[in-house]
Amino acid sequence: MMPDWWPGEIHDRFTEWAISQGVIVNGIAPARFPGRGLGMISTRAIEKGEIILTVPLKAMLTMRRIPMSFKRKFPKDISVHALLAVFLTIGDKEDLQKYELWRQTWPTRRDFEDSMPLLWPRSVRGPNPCYDDGASEMNLLPPSISGAWNTLRKRKDEHDYETSHQNLLAQQEQRLHKAWSSVVSVFPDVDWETYSYNWLIVNTRSFYYLMPGQKPPEDRNDAMALLPFADYFNHSDVEDDVKFDGQKYVFRATRHYDSGEEIYMSYGPHPNDFLLVEYGFYLEENGSDAIYLDDIIFRDLSASLQEELHLQQYYGNYEVTTTGACYRTEIAACLKYMTRRDWRNYALGYSTKGCDAQKSNAIIQEWIRAYAKEADKTIAALEALSLRETDQKYTGKVSTLLRRWKQIKGLCDTALEAVSC
Repeated sequence: MMPDWWPGEIHDRFTEWAISQGVIVNGIAPARFPGRGLGMISTRAIEKGEIILTVPLKAMLTMRRIPMSFKRKFPKDISVHALLAVFLTIGDKEDLQKYELWRQTWPTRRDFEDSMPLLWPRSVRGPNPCYDDGASEMNLLPPSISGAWNTLRKRKDEHDYETSHQNLLAQQEQRLHKAWSSVVSVFPDVDWETYSYNWLIVNTRSFYYLMPGQKPPEDRNDAMALLPFADYFNHSDVEDDVKFDGQKYVFRATRHYDSGEEIYMSYGPHPNDFLLVEYGFYLEENGSDAIYLDDIIFRDLSASLQEELHLQQYYGNYEVTTTGACYRTEIAACLKYMTRRDWRNYALGYSTKGCDAQKSNAIIQEWIRAYAKEADKTIAALEALSLRETDQKYTGKVSTLLRRWKQIKGLCDTALEAVSC
């Protein structure tokens, strides 16, 4: 008799294939968790430090597995991400046959349409025509994802700057469309839905891959590989013990597991908005969760004050977590009341003259309250929409956003308390 968590015959067949490719599975198995899909489960008691999975290089799908004759067809600057996706889309059937059982275990496009904001309809991911309060259309995605607000009008940034956790959806769309342009410049008849599906497969299931001694690329999308069986691991805010020596990835247990426990790994210390955009889920408890006050702060500071921040390399990425505001945010707050001379000396670490923690905290609290106001307004809109919406295609997405916004409101409330201490 099969256990309650048995994922199905196809996953058994895939496991056999993975083992035939040299993957070593020790005390773990793919499992189906009610309401959450697939993951990895312990099939016996596992001790901390025990090797639970080994994936050899020969079993992985890397650039080395793509025939050179295929790679040469594309522009030299095409990303590894884009090339892996197009290989899965239009690669030679004989080359792809090896991965057929593996691919049958992957999510469907419908799964992605349900979970990934990139594929959500405009009525959910963008301005929402269903919401009618006599005002303008509502934006339902968090600002870190959409770059848009309902309660304030953004100012144009005085300077460009890099940010890995803001304007997430636009950045993802740019990566996808750049990849697509590289592909259709060579194969104009490639099917968009099939290619974008495979692009999302690579995006959500790949591991960071660099050979020992290899210089990290500027773009993380050029350091990707797909690892059979390892892609069953779900993400959690946990410690990791994963090592790659150039020949194999070795996964070790970071604590004791009883038989029947789900085993997680960490995809990195990412806020929930990043997880939702890049992977289609977020955590109920996430020690790395954060919001960013950039748009609120830039609206509150004149162009000349923003120039000061830029000159001292404190322009942008003003992070707030449950423990309070980051140092960059404190520096920006000081600029509102300190003289320019005192502020420059403070920013450079020469002097604390003129710095008043109480004044800084009051300013930061005002900024956090502005974010909380955005949360309150959007929560009200989503609650109203959830009462009216009956289409199952939308109710799940609305519920996902409502829970996320309530998390954000809770983060704001906790941060306000932390800043007041």
